Amino acid sequence: MIELISGLPSDVAGFRATGEITKDDYETVVFPEIDKLIERTGKIRFLLVIDTGLKNFTIGAWWEDLWLGLKNFTKWERIAIVSDSTIINRFSDVFATIVPGAESKGFDKSDFASAKAWVAADS
Repeated sequence: MIELISGLPSDVAGFRATGEITKDDYETVVFPEIDKLIERTGKIRFLLVIDTGLKNFTIGAWWEDLWLGLKNFTKWERIAIVSDSTIINRFSDVFATIVPGAESKGFDKSDFASAKAWVAADS
C-alpha cells in the first residue's frame, strides 16, 4: 500500500510504501497527488519512503512507476528516496543523470529528517 505523508511543505508530494504495492496504489494515491502538485507548482518534488521489499512491488506497480516518470519527464525537480537498501539508495543517487534538470538522492531511514529538508530546499 502507498500512503500520503502529511506535514510536508506544499511543494512536496510525499509517500510511504508498505506491504504489497500495486497498480491501484499508483492510480488512486500517487497519480492524483502528483497531478495536484503539478497544477500548483508546475514541478515535482517527490519524497518516497520504502518500508517494504522491492519484491512486494507488483508488475503493475512497476509499469505505473515507469509511466509516472515518463508522463512527467520534464517536471521532475527533486527526488528523495528513503530506504534501508544500499542498492536503492545508490540507484537514487545516480537516477538524476537519466532525467534532465532533476536532482535525486537516496537516504537511509535514519536520515528521514534530512531527506525532508533536502527535497524541500531550494537548489
